[in-house]
Amino acid sequence: MRLDDEQESSNYEVQRGGGGGLGFGGGGGGGLLGMLIPLIASRFGLGGIVVAVIAMAFFNGGLGFLSGGGGNVAPTSQGQKVPSTELSQIQRFSLRVLGSTERVWGAVFAEQGQRYTPTVLSFYSQNGTSGCGAAQSAMGPFYCPTDQKIYLDTDFFTELQQRFKAPGDFAQAYVIAHEVGHHIQDLEGTLKQVNQAQRRAGTTEANALQVKVELQADCYAGVWAKRTGLMEAGDLEEGMRAAEAIGDDTLQRDAGQRPVPDSFTHGSSEQRMSWLKRGLDSGNPASCDTFTG
Repeated sequence: MRLDDEQESSNYEVQRGGGGGLGFGGGGGGGLLGMLIPLIASRFGLGGIVVAVIAMAFFNGGLGFLSGGGGNVAPTSQGQKVPSTELSQIQRFSLRVLGSTERVWGAVFAEQGQRYTPTVLSFYSQNGTSGCGAAQSAMGPFYCPTDQKIYLDTDFFTELQQRFKAPGDFAQAYVIAHEVGHHIQDLEGTLKQVNQAQRRAGTTEANALQVKVELQADCYAGVWAKRTGLMEAGDLEEGMRAAEAIGDDTLQRDAGQRPVPDSFTHGSSEQRMSWLKRGLDSGNPASCDTFTG
């Protein structure tokens, strides 16, 4: 991607020293889930925290965090705003990606007569804290609706290249754009609606709803990529390779397991590639209705 001239976002913070621990705030199930989350995330890939926190909410007696309040919620992160000159190269790259999402989604919202409220990118290393509880590198990047922040340990990009065999700057940018897609869903009220539906649903149906959430975020990432005007030759292939690598069926096969569609929480490789491509082809958020499409 041609990101060198893209303006870096100023919406970031850096958590120093780590120390988020394993426990989630709230009731007795939180600490247990905190220990399980790295396993969940490593199995289900990007954004797996969403499903894990749903489980945490059941332990704690509610899913209020998805609507931005209620329930037993841990304190927000305590990040610091440091000069961009103190950031690593990959962090500054991440902020250029975030800046491009602000430009694109600001324009999309303006077309609808609305004002876009950006998310904040919270950098941490190994362990940190979030409004949804502990932040750990094993979780992968995730979006927390409680404080409307994206949490990222940039070491994940190394894992993306080495473990998932998905190298390239567009693959890395896709990771961030996907999490911004969850922020868009939060602003649109989609996460709240899905939360309410999942509370009434059984496990299989709740998983199916979560798949729709994740595929829509993939499609929104495609919309962002189309509208940036920054794509170069090879970027599409990088994105497709990343989407394929993190499909639930591929992850389960790589773990030596037989794929079980009812357990999917992010969608198959084919679905993830298809919805990312749909957003890339259309550049139109209206094409990303995974719930009725």
